[in-house]
Amino acid sequence: MKWTGRFSGYQAGDLRRDLISGCIVGIVAIPLGMAFAIASGVKPEYGLYTTIVAGILISLLGGSRFQIGGPTGAFIPILLAIVLQYGYENLLIAGFLAGVMLLLMGLFRLGALIKFIPRPVTIGFTAGIAVTIFSGQIAGFLGLEGVGRHEYFHESMLDIARRLPTLNVFSILTGCVCLAALLITPKILPKVPGSLIGIIVSTLAATWLYPGEVATIGSAYGAIPGGLPRLHPLDLSWDHIGSMLQPALIIAMLGSIESLLSAVVADGMTGTRHNSNRELIGQGIANIVTPFFGGIPATGAIARTATNIRNGAVSPFSGIIHGVVVLLVVAAFAPYASNIPLAAMAPILMMVAWNMSERKSFAKLLRTRTSDTFILVVTFLLTVFTTLTTAVEIGLVLAVLFFLKRMSEMLTVDKVLPDPASSRKKVSAHTVTEEHDCPQVSIFTVNGPLFFGASQTFADFGARLERRDLRAVIFRMSQVPLMDTTGEANFASLVKCLQSAGVAVIVTGLRHQPHRLLQKTGALELIGESHLFEHTGEAIEYVLGMLDKDKCLGCRHFAFSECAGFCGLAAAPASPTAAAAAKAAEPAFGQQRPKPSLH
Repeated sequence: MKWTGRFSGYQAGDLRRDLISGCIVGIVAIPLGMAFAIASGVKPEYGLYTTIVAGILISLLGGSRFQIGGPTGAFIPILLAIVLQYGYENLLIAGFLAGVMLLLMGLFRLGALIKFIPRPVTIGFTAGIAVTIFSGQIAGFLGLEGVGRHEYFHESMLDIARRLPTLNVFSILTGCVCLAALLITPKILPKVPGSLIGIIVSTLAATWLYPGEVATIGSAYGAIPGGLPRLHPLDLSWDHIGSMLQPALIIAMLGSIESLLSAVVADGMTGTRHNSNRELIGQGIANIVTPFFGGIPATGAIARTATNIRNGAVSPFSGIIHGVVVLLVVAAFAPYASNIPLAAMAPILMMVAWNMSERKSFAKLLRTRTSDTFILVVTFLLTVFTTLTTAVEIGLVLAVLFFLKRMSEMLTVDKVLPDPASSRKKVSAHTVTEEHDCPQVSIFTVNGPLFFGASQTFADFGARLERRDLRAVIFRMSQVPLMDTTGEANFASLVKCLQSAGVAVIVTGLRHQPHRLLQKTGALELIGESHLFEHTGEAIEYVLGMLDKDKCLGCRHFAFSECAGFCGLAAAPASPTAAAAAKAAEPAFGQQRPKPSLH
């Protein structure tokens, strides 16, 4: 059988490697699936159903050969907030709608747009999510009684502080046993999942050494049903859909970011290249189907994907096998999971939070002390103390505002003249001084994007340009890569103002995009085709023919090499007066007193 696409070159020997990696990742995913579900405010079996259904579909239909999908820690604050505010049934509807949005994003090829989310925003909300996850496990680790689930960080911390007198020493001991296993197992048995060892050891300790002293999954949520996941109908009436659109959009946005980040990590580890749009389609279909089995939203899991690759995965079969392994374990051993202490789940999620915290990148950005630092801190604090929706929205707005500010500062308008020291007569700003500046011709180099963010800069420049004896202005625009309609309107307004004052406007080096825009708006017709030049030298020759020669007589600025002829020095006899005048002009060319740029 000949395989194509992501299975290209697949051989029988590769199946053994996929079986090994799939089994290992499946075992890793079982405790994580339950832990993520419990932390999200739903029953643990729903996390397992998500791992099975979404895990198989994401691997089968996604755009990465090694992606492992399922419930993830990044979703915990969002899903918990939805459960607290709307209930579990509406969470399933939100997951379904998020799947539809992801599917549409993939079909409309919007996968590349996710890459434009600024890094300070992603690091900020990821670190904030990690803090939220970690703090949410404190009550379980300490075995506190009567602690409710709260949407906001400060409410949770206040409730934990009030319930501290109820802490359970046996829960702390159970959590410490699991934590020790999580830390020691990778050093002694690197191929064995530490989370699985931690749960087994801590469960045995709680069952044999102090039975009945700690809360378990069974005592808190009831027995986990065995067998296959059952169909779970959804009420997709407009009343439910309308109220879930905003939560669904946040799930879809975060899910797309997480899945594509995970795919990029997989690419870096394997040297392959994923298809981002196909990945979104696979994620979308998985999230559309999963709610009908009671599963919560899923996305690409970076840690499980990395584990899949490290254990020798070759193709998407490993991800499909991982889902099948979880299904078999749930069908055969689900009732035994009811004995797992809740305190054993807390260290697992705390480790997840620690690993996803982006602490090194966070500290690195803090040290830069730039606008990105401000965006990072604001996004992080808003994620912790408000909601992820608010944090991402404000973070993106701040990033856009700072970007526009930086872009507007890039626009400069420098007055220039030919440099006598240059063999090719190139123009430069340092040659313009009070004693060396043509009264009738001004040349300006416009450098940077001419867009709405820089409109005030260009407007201020135009207001300072008015001069009665000016005959022509040359705008050198080869360094203007972009012009929007606001920039075009300001530029056209300046052209009209100058032309109404009798000043000819010459434009050189106009690039393709600005040229096309000016052509569409009619501004090129306003300027005139005869006033458009490719090179500055051609434009200078043209405007020198427009000068008022009477005003050139007696001028001692000598801004251009032709000026000596215009003011009569070239035709005059070599009298002491003429020679002195010519000599007096020489230092002006070399003066280094620059005229400030207009920003």
